[in-house]
Amino acid sequence: MPTYTITELSREFDITARAIRFYEDQGLLSPSREGAGGRNRVYTPRDRTRLKLTLRGKRLGLSLSEIKSLVDMYESPKDTSAQMNRFLGVLAQHRETLEQQREDIEMSLSEITAHEDECRRLLAAIADGKGEPAAAD
Repeated sequence: MPTYTITELSREFDITARAIRFYEDQGLLSPSREGAGGRNRVYTPRDRTRLKLTLRGKRLGLSLSEIKSLVDMYESPKDTSAQMNRFLGVLAQHRETLEQQREDIEMSLSEITAHEDECRRLLAAIADGKGEPAAAD
């Protein structure tokens, strides 16, 4: 069975060794230890897969606790439909959060556009020689 060093995984996934150690501290990875005093971490294909799933979850914007819950679920293939339903639930909740954020961003952008338009109107009035226009509300 192949094994991986922390350096190999950090290069493969383009992340720092510190990030991998952090995921280990969070219980997402559990490498064995070898060498003098157990200083060398040895990662298995299972750890590699867990790291890959963790990074995928981070790209989706999931929290580490959500990722850990989902990754741990895949460790026990008891009921695949229950796992898929749980994952769908997490994705639905995350989608709802992102949709609300998008709505908030669109509202903010609309307000910014209105302020920009008002500033341009005031600048145009000044440039046309009409003097200082009255301040808008």
